[in-house]
Amino acid sequence: MTDNRMKRFGALLFDESTMQKYISSGSLAVWRDCVKTHTFLPENVTEDIAEGMKKWALENGATHYTHWFQPLTGETAEKHEGFMIPDGREGFRMDFSGKELLRGEPDASSFPSGGLRSTFEARGYSAWDPTSFAFIKDRVLCIPTVFCTYSGEVLDKKTPLLRSCGALRKQAVRVLSLIGEKTEGIRVNVGAEQEYFLIPKELFGQREDLRICGRTLFGADAPKKQELGDHYYGAIKPKILSFMQDLDEALWELGVCAKTEHNEVAPAQYELAPFFTDANTANDQNQLTMELMKRIAEKHGLVCLLHEKPFDGVNGSGKHVNWSVSTDGGENLFSPGSTPAENTRFLLFLAAFIKGVDEYPELLRCSAAYAGNDRRLGGHEAPPAIISVFVGTELEKVIDSVINDEPYTDSGDHFLTVGKDVLLRVSMDNTDRNRTSPVAFTGNKFEFRMPGSSQSIATPVTYLNTILAQQLREIADELEKSENRQLALKRIIRRLFTEHRRILFSGNGYDRAWLDEAAARGLRNLRNTAETIPEYISEKNIRLLTENGIYTRKEMYSRNGIHIEKYCSIITIEARTMLEMIRKDILGAVSAYLASLTLRFEFEKRLSTNVGALGDELLERTETLGGLLKKLDGLTDPNERLALCAESLVPQMAACRETVDNIERIIDKRFWPYPDYTDLLFAI
Repeated sequence: MTDNRMKRFGALLFDESTMQKYISSGSLAVWRDCVKTHTFLPENVTEDIAEGMKKWALENGATHYTHWFQPLTGETAEKHEGFMIPDGREGFRMDFSGKELLRGEPDASSFPSGGLRSTFEARGYSAWDPTSFAFIKDRVLCIPTVFCTYSGEVLDKKTPLLRSCGALRKQAVRVLSLIGEKTEGIRVNVGAEQEYFLIPKELFGQREDLRICGRTLFGADAPKKQELGDHYYGAIKPKILSFMQDLDEALWELGVCAKTEHNEVAPAQYELAPFFTDANTANDQNQLTMELMKRIAEKHGLVCLLHEKPFDGVNGSGKHVNWSVSTDGGENLFSPGSTPAENTRFLLFLAAFIKGVDEYPELLRCSAAYAGNDRRLGGHEAPPAIISVFVGTELEKVIDSVINDEPYTDSGDHFLTVGKDVLLRVSMDNTDRNRTSPVAFTGNKFEFRMPGSSQSIATPVTYLNTILAQQLREIADELEKSENRQLALKRIIRRLFTEHRRILFSGNGYDRAWLDEAAARGLRNLRNTAETIPEYISEKNIRLLTENGIYTRKEMYSRNGIHIEKYCSIITIEARTMLEMIRKDILGAVSAYLASLTLRFEFEKRLSTNVGALGDELLERTETLGGLLKKLDGLTDPNERLALCAESLVPQMAACRETVDNIERIIDKRFWPYPDYTDLLFAI
């Protein structure tokens, strides 16, 4: 790495090292203390920080500033304000005050609110999050903020995440203190692996479904897909490598370090994984990463697809959320150490998390329930919709020894020997990896593999934090009442493992036998978003999230309404796009193809009969789809709309696609109006 590149790392990030150059030492000390103790900044310190931030931004070419927030769209939002204002003497000055740093006023009624804001109730507030560093993007100073209504209800994804980190911090410190370990705080560590597709921009522009829906609504399989496994970890092609290098540079300047990048399983699919950082920063960085992927791809004549299933027949894209918890001294609370059976702290936190997953699986399932993800989950490429936890054979033996109150016998040295010519033995981890598990322990962290590629990680991490916080709260309450804490601790760990052993599964989640076994264990299979959404506002989940201070009941119901509305909107947009493509392009292509046949030969007659029959079938299925859309337009009840979309529209769209794909397999490519899967997946 060159010295120049080292200097550019974080060059557009107003981090602590930069703050030292632009803010007085006194103000910086107060800011550090406020961040550590989660207290408000004094007004004079806010003014000092605003002045230093403005000076730094202007020196780095910024002309505007914005409150950068994360509304319930799942995207980010920004409204640019200029630094330059009239000075009252026919001139101008650069102005940015502490008040402007602290608060903005976006229109709250124009973002999803689930009924929290009426159209005429427009005012909302964005408020600076001093735990997130400001940055410069496109010559605009971006200030990470939270977003709420005029009356204080939460309208963003960042606020619940911050609250959940606070809840977990409080309960973890309690428990650690009760078992004799002192720490002032804990940190939630997150690393989000981001999968995505890259296709030529020229071909993207020729497909209405990709432009409007982000996925192909039609498409017969290419002759070759991913059967050979030759794309996974293969040599990166020059055009893709150039994109990755530019992306790395852009992320580098914003303080985001891409640790890993490689070809993924499906053709035209790739992955980027960053270094771990605190949950709040990781969430901000992932949003920036997705935005920059799209923008930089265009500069290279490419389009970045973040939809969970842009192409049928090949793997879709997920976002594996790696999650762990550490003390403020950097000790990982999920690290087993060399003797996990004797590591009481590790066993306690492991047992607490396993219990949390077993008691709130529906909530975790809700965090990954989106229309796009329905097309990915449960296939032979992503975890099933059944929530289970994988800890590996060795840790299962440890857990069973605790349950049975028996000594644990280590299976011996964990080394991998690869033939006599290998010079060194390779140490083995204490667990294998299980790519079919939704929640997998991977050495010293958990990997939540269900979230989709396009999703914000804020909500999954919020729920992971909260379910652990709840269990630690209950454990702390019990320990505080016990006379012999060491004995109580041992009893608690054994009880939790015993009562929640059913959630552990180390087998093949893709195997259909798992469906029967899971049902026998009492584990639910919420197959799609429509089945999952009602679980969000169950009394159990409302109690969990309200008692831990994450949401109010009103905020949960508003989010439930937004979730239903978004699902129905996505399905409706896809159905309308499908109708338009069939009526304007595909039926015409069928007619043109049939007209081109001379019918002088037997094969042409047979082709004409087959394609004509498929055309008739397509017209009938299309008319049915149109009728369902009209019926949907007449429904006002959200639950009725949800049911119609899931139970009628989605299957009918699948039927239309089946017919179109059969037509595509037969007719001459000259007549087909769109780039096919061979073009899209293998053009680069």
